[in-house]
Amino acid sequence: MNHEIVIETWRRLLDPAKSWVLFTHGTCVILMEPTGDLAQQATTILREYGPVHVGSPAGDFNVITLDDVPGWAVTGHHPDVLTYVAPDELEEHGNLHVGLFGRAKRDRDGCEPAVVHVEDMRPG
Repeated sequence: MNHEIVIETWRRLLDPAKSWVLFTHGTCVILMEPTGDLAQQATTILREYGPVHVGSPAGDFNVITLDDVPGWAVTGHHPDVLTYVAPDELEEHGNLHVGLFGRAKRDRDGCEPAVVHVEDMRPG
């Protein structure tokens, strides 16, 4: 995964006034109330809401087909945690395949969070 492309993708998709953090497998945590160390704040959220627990809300996902860029955003049980899936990451592009793949990426980011980018849009 080319992180620079994913960073630019999230910049195109998200409100330019929002702060957010990108993790190595493409999961983005949008910080609605950014304070202190944004990477740490996002990591705390992702450690709680990233890992998948099948049969619970943590196993749920929705797939959003993106209009402005190729690919999909996969959501989970936290409204501000989304994972980008590019078309070239999969052979099958059905919602089930995309959703399961995105959920697996979120799980990896939640279990072993590694920040690759912080977009700090706080005033000042």
